[in-house]
Amino acid sequence: MDDTEGVRPSPRSRRAPRNPLRAAVPDDEPIDLRSDTVTAPSAAMRKAMADAEVADDVLDRDPTMRELEERVAGLLGAADALWTPTGSMANLIALMSRLGRGESFLAPQGAHVLDFELGTAAWLAGGMPRPLPHDGGPGKVTPHAVRRAAGLDPDQGYGSYTALHCALLCLENTHNAAGGTVTAPEEHAAVAAAARAARLAVHLDGARLWNAAVALGVPPGALTVGADTVSVCLSKGLGAPVGSVVAGSSEFVEHARRLRKMLGGGVRQGGIMAAAGLVALENTERLAEDHALATRLAAGLRERGWRVREPQTNIVLVDVADLRGTIAAFGEAGVMAGAIGGKLRLMTHRDVTEKHLTAALDRIGEVGPASTGSPGGPPAQFSRPDEPERPARTALG
Repeated sequence: MDDTEGVRPSPRSRRAPRNPLRAAVPDDEPIDLRSDTVTAPSAAMRKAMADAEVADDVLDRDPTMRELEERVAGLLGAADALWTPTGSMANLIALMSRLGRGESFLAPQGAHVLDFELGTAAWLAGGMPRPLPHDGGPGKVTPHAVRRAAGLDPDQGYGSYTALHCALLCLENTHNAAGGTVTAPEEHAAVAAAARAARLAVHLDGARLWNAAVALGVPPGALTVGADTVSVCLSKGLGAPVGSVVAGSSEFVEHARRLRKMLGGGVRQGGIMAAAGLVALENTERLAEDHALATRLAAGLRERGWRVREPQTNIVLVDVADLRGTIAAFGEAGVMAGAIGGKLRLMTHRDVTEKHLTAALDRIGEVGPASTGSPGGPPAQFSRPDEPERPARTALG
């Protein structure tokens, strides 16, 4: 789930040619690091889409779509699942199923459901968003924060009939705006347990849950314990052209099908798209390559004087003084970058190889932090748990 914007590179005819030994990428080929959503479907996906068995999924259930939904439900430890065209729709369906008009929901500050889904949680689901500080580390909240926000902290005062009723906790793993940070199984389970003790439902936005599972070396289902609903994306690092899946109980999915239809998300011969998702699920372990390239990218930027946050997955955040100016300078050099939380964001993905990374660092080296007024020196570190980081809204998009 991603809503950042990059700047396309302009012609670079004035630049001197680079050493061909350093980068085997043509000078006129832009390197797109804006997001992992830019991945193109593989040849295997295209063939599977062409060969897919299909039926009307709204009337009779498409067999290939059903295979995908059952596969994802099994991976997440859920009873059932439902394909949706987008991750935003998957999240919205989960919120609509749990929130009543005038109820509130909690989410870590900078969460996608708070800042990057056009306010649909309030506009369409009727819920008032309440952001929580990252008191457990970047992108993370603690059980104490949940209990306090839910009104179970005696120091807060509790029981007033004027108090807004809190019904839901939304978590995000990995946390995009915090830099692709991961939440470990025991951390997630503790927070989910605190929410359930406070009589809150729990939704997990797992758009990049596959990245978290690979980074931690655990199955995806280990990261969903205590969640009532989970959404995952197939079109980011996994490379499918479209689609997300929302999972939960059989009763939830039955209701979710009606909500999907209401929101215009019902599709007919959806097996064509589901087939690509099935191929995508065969390659989740490949995400480790993206993580390794992100680590190398961060190290290379640091060597060139940029202040970089150490990545945990495939997202590299860079502290810059002039965000738009730096993105434009990168674009002029042939590297397409994005932004989130007031930081420059670079993302590795399946279509970025070692040679692309070498070329990108070579091109970025010609820009330099000084030319954009950006701070140099040692890399910025995430704040300590007792000094929670509060990602700002993105400056672009």
